[in-house]
Amino acid sequence: MYRGKTVGVIVPAYNEEKLISKVIETMPDCVDKVYVIDDCSKDRTPLVVARFYEDKRIKLIRHLTNKGVGAAIATGYREALNDAIDLAGVMAGDNQMDPLELTKLLDPLVEDRADYAKGDRLSRPELTQGMSKFRRFGNILLTRLTRISSGYAQLQDPQNGYTAISKEALRKLDLNKIYPGYGYCNDLLTKLNVLGQRVLDVPIPARYGEEKSKIRYGRYIWKVSFLLFKNFLWRTFTKNSNKWVKRSI
Repeated sequence: MYRGKTVGVIVPAYNEEKLISKVIETMPDCVDKVYVIDDCSKDRTPLVVARFYEDKRIKLIRHLTNKGVGAAIATGYREALNDAIDLAGVMAGDNQMDPLELTKLLDPLVEDRADYAKGDRLSRPELTQGMSKFRRFGNILLTRLTRISSGYAQLQDPQNGYTAISKEALRKLDLNKIYPGYGYCNDLLTKLNVLGQRVLDVPIPARYGEEKSKIRYGRYIWKVSFLLFKNFLWRTFTKNSNKWVKRSI
């Protein structure tokens, strides 16, 4: 537990046999449950995770087909809700997210300053060390587009998947409608805005090592940009409809 709250961490994993063990081995003691969601890996990822059978915190869930990282996280969220976990974090299976930074995301939730806390690598130059110029440019571009789409005007680094959400906020989400691919983080922000949830950026340094990104950035940016445009229209229509209904009552 952390400050009186149970903590679960969702670890989406696809072909992470080389790095997944490092993520599990460095998981903080305050974590009560670790939900490793194997998204139909073609390598030995599930076998590596199975070696940690003595750690009763670890729960391995396997997708029979590759559904995408967003779908894997949604599966983990469902497991956390079933176990009545108070705070649900997300940590990638490629060891890119420093487990020691987890409590920085949990504190705003425990202190009721946010419903959803996310990492931010863009607010200060020193946080982006190790990030390629192309990757940084893409993140800045998508940050501006996501601000418009989601309605969170001060948002930073929406591509950052290192996050934590409260049980109360998680219950309000329709997990069946979360975007299944890499754009899930942008999609989730728009849905949280419509639900009136408080989102907080938490400065956390970028960390790059042995992992190799599976994102094809050229195609990814265009695909997510189209998703953001659709979400902007949906958010605007939904919020205006809600205002009209309230005035009519």
